[in-house]
Amino acid sequence: MDSGQAVSGPPGAAAPGESLSALAARHGLQVSGARPALPEYVRQLWSRRHFITAFATARLTAQYSQAKLGQVWQLMTPLLNAAVYYFIFGMLLKTSRHVSDFVPFLVTGVFIWTFTANSITTGTRAISGNIGLVRALHFPRAALPIALALQQLQQLLFSMGALIVILMGFGQFPKASWLLALPALLLQALFNTGVSMGMARLAARTPDIAQLMPFILRTWMYGSGVMWSIHAVLKGRHLPHAVELAIQCNPAAVYIDLVRFALIDSYTSAQLPPHVWVVALGWAVVFGVGGFVYFWKAEEQYGRG
Repeated sequence: MDSGQAVSGPPGAAAPGESLSALAARHGLQVSGARPALPEYVRQLWSRRHFITAFATARLTAQYSQAKLGQVWQLMTPLLNAAVYYFIFGMLLKTSRHVSDFVPFLVTGVFIWTFTANSITTGTRAISGNIGLVRALHFPRAALPIALALQQLQQLLFSMGALIVILMGFGQFPKASWLLALPALLLQALFNTGVSMGMARLAARTPDIAQLMPFILRTWMYGSGVMWSIHAVLKGRHLPHAVELAIQCNPAAVYIDLVRFALIDSYTSAQLPPHVWVVALGWAVVFGVGGFVYFWKAEEQYGRG
């Protein structure tokens, strides 16, 4: 029988002329797997906050469980990357000549960039890498990319202890400006989560995107001032205004600069451009909210096919 056809039956079963779809709606029945309204979706996510936290923590614990050094690799990976970049850019290419406190500058950039890169990489595989869970259980699918972004935030907070030790070893000691790193990292975390959710939806339909991400992220890193000073490079150059604006408003570069401004004396003593906090907030809101809504719109499609 067609769902739009009128039905008749015992008293209370259906009103005369009432369709099957109207009858189902009157009794609170919904299409299996249908996307809930956005407020209801947010409520469902909040009710599963304990699962999200537990999932993130379990993933973080298991990430290096097979390695002999275990979670030490959480610190060693960005430190080894920083050592390689120091050799190439600091010693061979001499970019350190244009940057004060080059080692704190470089290590901070690597740690903060790694936070964004790892969040997006894991988020890209949030659905495709957990397809068995997605098909077996009913829950808001956004819980997966959010949990993976939380995992990377937990890892960053763990790594920040090592970063602080390195900074102190090079003469950067705690001061009031260090507190500014907290809102900067929270804004970055919101931005990362939004981008991760957008990439999770794209990769769920087109898994090959995950293979392209290392190349995209590497290109983005080189343009984000991780190993070199954007200000020093732009100084004295006559680039088109649109190009300069794109470089200065690069979200990865903005969050890196905010943390450097908070932690490194030679940055703190300089005048932070007034647009930086506004741009950081704008990126966080646009991608955080936009990525969430974009992911939610495809909720009923995840796990199909």
